[in-house]
Amino acid sequence: MKLDNYAAGDHCDEMITSDGHVRPHYEEFFKRLEKTPQKKMKNLQHSANQTQRSMGMTFNVYHDNEGLEKILHLDIIPRIIPNSEWKNLEAGLKQRTKALNMFLQDIYNERSILKDGIIPSELILKSKDYLEPCIGLTPPKGVWCHITGTDLIKNRDGEYYILEDNLRCPSGVSYMLESREIIKRVHPELFQDQGVMPVADYPTKLLNMLQFLSDKTKPVVGVLTPGIYNSAYFEHSYLALQMGVELVSGVDLLVEDQKVYMQTTKGLRQIDVLYRRIDDTFLDPLTFNPQSMLGVPGIFDAYKAGNIALANAPGTGVADDKAVYAYVPQIIKYYLNEEPILNNVPTYLCRENDQREYVLENIHELVVKETNAAGGYGMLIGPKATEEEHDKFRELIKNNPKNYIAQPTLSLSTVPTLCEDGIEGRHVDLRPYILYGNGIEVIPGALTRVALKKGSLVVNSSQGGGSKDTWVLY
Repeated sequence: MKLDNYAAGDHCDEMITSDGHVRPHYEEFFKRLEKTPQKKMKNLQHSANQTQRSMGMTFNVYHDNEGLEKILHLDIIPRIIPNSEWKNLEAGLKQRTKALNMFLQDIYNERSILKDGIIPSELILKSKDYLEPCIGLTPPKGVWCHITGTDLIKNRDGEYYILEDNLRCPSGVSYMLESREIIKRVHPELFQDQGVMPVADYPTKLLNMLQFLSDKTKPVVGVLTPGIYNSAYFEHSYLALQMGVELVSGVDLLVEDQKVYMQTTKGLRQIDVLYRRIDDTFLDPLTFNPQSMLGVPGIFDAYKAGNIALANAPGTGVADDKAVYAYVPQIIKYYLNEEPILNNVPTYLCRENDQREYVLENIHELVVKETNAAGGYGMLIGPKATEEEHDKFRELIKNNPKNYIAQPTLSLSTVPTLCEDGIEGRHVDLRPYILYGNGIEVIPGALTRVALKKGSLVVNSSQGGGSKDTWVLY
């Protein structure tokens, strides 16, 4: 395929420099692309699409009239990250995870960071994600955030910036694993020659981490799913299968004498660790939302009694609130006495009068986000929005300022992507996965989400984005 017209544009392209040179870590792949006819690339893409369908790699889109299940489009051109770049990411993510874990332990116990005025007490104690039943708790082995999926972008300056921390039930890791298997078959020789770090052992590492949370020699582990209509049900069943553990829903479990049992064909069997994929408030109708049909009555008392470990721990959601996000650099300095290795995106809190006025006056230049929304919902991209949309969000902010933050519109980096007319750059973000058990480990790969529409900055699958395999080089 000819790549004569491929250009970096006015942002950071990860394959081509601004003066048109191929970056060293992409040289081998660039040569391969030039030698491969466009028709062959299209055929390879078609084969990858068919493989996805046969694997059942689907996700559910809520509020979509076209149907429930969709295939997350996998582009066959991988994103390639050099080792030196990854090492810095790895160090920054470990630092951030450690600090956020210390923050969670503190705000549910001593509250030193609030007493010292580093973060406004009201921001934490009145957050809907700050769970009063968790006050005074220390989770098994002192770990709150066992599985984290942190979203980053690479800006025009070539630096990575943290977009948000996902500490509740981060999804997408199954797509990272399955995408790798598909793309290895698409580019077998190149994969071998490039020296790509493996991700296939993630299920083993996940299981080891979950087992570490129990004091038993051979703890019984399960994955707790809300059921087949959840958007990430494919992932729940996939991970349970890969780990060789039971996939259970609330109706499969019961609590007796503050111990959790699953119902099997051979009778009741105690379960020691649950990787929960149910939101906090649906976990136990006796403690949280009494209307929940998804959870297990009494499971929280079993958790408090130390008879079951839950990953992630209930209560972690307060740490990935978008308003709390603005304070993470201070959180790192407070607990670790270190400067943050990875930068936050500058963030304006609409709860603060002066910052709110700035947002209202400059809304056409900013990205406005609802603090508790996800998946690209409740968001305004100022430069791409109409005056009518600007006015609508101004009113929303005025009516409920605590519910909104705003950030500058960053220029997401682009990577080569197979399009209808050839190979073009498309904007991407990056979601690495971090496991925290007997130490913190960053998996050397990630879910790269790609905006398939030309010029679009919205990469969420629920908003029409796709994905890429992420190659981290040795």
